[in-house]
Amino acid sequence: MNSKGALLSTHVEIDIPFHDCDPMNVVWHGNYARYLEVARCELLRLFDYDYIQMKESGYAWPIVDMRIKYIGSAVFSQKIRVDAYLKEYETRLRIDYVITDCQTAQKLTKATTVQVAVDVQTHELQYVSPAIISEKLHKVI
Repeated sequence: MNSKGALLSTHVEIDIPFHDCDPMNVVWHGNYARYLEVARCELLRLFDYDYIQMKESGYAWPIVDMRIKYIGSAVFSQKIRVDAYLKEYETRLRIDYVITDCQTAQKLTKATTVQVAVDVQTHELQYVSPAIISEKLHKVI
């Protein structure tokens, strides 16, 4: 998982708060999903299609698959960088992530999320991404 083949990318930096850690000051594994979401929202904002715009367009985009590979441990007060790379959008949104230590650039985590469009009114899964996403993306890529 890297920037190769990415249509669009961004990153966020996060200071690990105490409340995200276990008694050994290591980030509890479930909190990584939140870090991915912070980066994902930043990526979606780049083409004006964050969750509010999704809903306004008539579609929900639930995550249907999330894969996380833990390589190293993030710890309390560490500053991490979460890179997000948009890899696919024609039939689904596939975003790859890499989490690294800001100071050392050591890779801590790799992840992928997949989201699919669901019509808000009918609750039907869309097998092709709605035209709105292509329209918005083509303005920035």
